[in-house]
Amino acid sequence: MRWQDRINIKADVCHGKACIKGTRVMVSVILANLGEGESYEAIMSSYHITREDIQASILFAAEMAEDRFLPLGPEAA
Repeated sequence: MRWQDRINIKADVCHGKACIKGTRVMVSVILANLGEGESYEAIMSSYHITREDIQASILFAAEMAEDRFLPLGPEAA
């Protein structure tokens, strides 16, 4: 699966945040729900998305984490 098939970023939708195509469901919301321990089924029901949309969100996050570097403060040393 390619996340690009299920996720898009448009300046006029959700302020340019990554969303599930055809919706205003932001990838960050899906990831936050997963991080809070919500099940796929609960997320799918709440936001009317598919299992593949959730998997695409995870793939998107993995790619962003791989390609982005955040400066670490002195406490991280």
